[in-house]
Amino acid sequence: MIRKQIAVLILLLILCLATVSISKIDMVKAESTIYIRANGSVEGTAKIQRMGDIYTFTADIYGSIVVERDDVVLNGAGYMLQGDGNENGITLSYISNNTVKNLKLSSFNIGIVVMGSDNNKILENTLTDNFRGLDLTASKNNTVSGNYITNNNDGIALENMYNTIVENIITNNSDVGIFLNGAGYNNIIGNNITKNSRGILVHICYNNVICHNNFVNNTNHVGTDHSNGIWDNGEEGNYWSDYEERYPDAKELDGSGVWNTPYVIDEDNQDNYPLMRPVMIPEFPDEEPLPTTLLVASIVVVAVASLGLIVYFKKRKR
Repeated sequence: MIRKQIAVLILLLILCLATVSISKIDMVKAESTIYIRANGSVEGTAKIQRMGDIYTFTADIYGSIVVERDDVVLNGAGYMLQGDGNENGITLSYISNNTVKNLKLSSFNIGIVVMGSDNNKILENTLTDNFRGLDLTASKNNTVSGNYITNNNDGIALENMYNTIVENIITNNSDVGIFLNGAGYNNIIGNNITKNSRGILVHICYNNVICHNNFVNNTNHVGTDHSNGIWDNGEEGNYWSDYEERYPDAKELDGSGVWNTPYVIDEDNQDNYPLMRPVMIPEFPDEEPLPTTLLVASIVVVAVASLGLIVYFKKRKR
């Protein structure tokens, strides 16, 4: 009887291990490049469901997507798009009025590429473990909002004008959180820029408004190179986590919640109205555990339970 029970428990453990193995095989099985064609058709996968101009993920996809059509809503529905570290995740090239939202992008050269494309929206995505999370080049009037951008080399790169980067969490990127390269007239407002090697790098840029952001525990909050920016709106600027250490004698300016001493970045850049307290920015929802993680946890539970039952039955036998 005891042997039969032990055999059943071992069989359960083997089934769990097999499930994990199958899951891992499915994860590394790459699909061919997927296209949303100009005529609206989807090529390369059955995991994107189309309803008019709305394209919705129905499962995780391991590959890349090229959008060739205007006025598309690509809704990840919380699923993952994963690469092998070489290709780009989603490419919007010379198209307009598209939305990419609710998607997890991981292990790409660049998670999302916007090239020569205007009036697009990148909303509430997770971009992690890419060389660069998001790249906007020669594109204008795009909005990047509510994204969680973490554990990339670079978070966001802007090489264009008249875009809005608002209420994103940009954290733990090994090099730059936001890279402004020859970019002008962009609005960088209300972002949590934390724990990056460099929070923002500004290279030959002009008239970018960088205001109401939280710069917290970056190795260097800002790097500038032959450029200047607008770091406040004339009444309020940004929150700097090292402000009190740098300016221990500063005081509040007339009960305004603003320090009375500017935060000097370099001889051409300063925040004239640094904030005393962090800006309240919506937190990104907690990540759900990956299925593989749950399966491994199940194996541990089964193994521990099996060991406990074996010990129990041995004691009863005695």
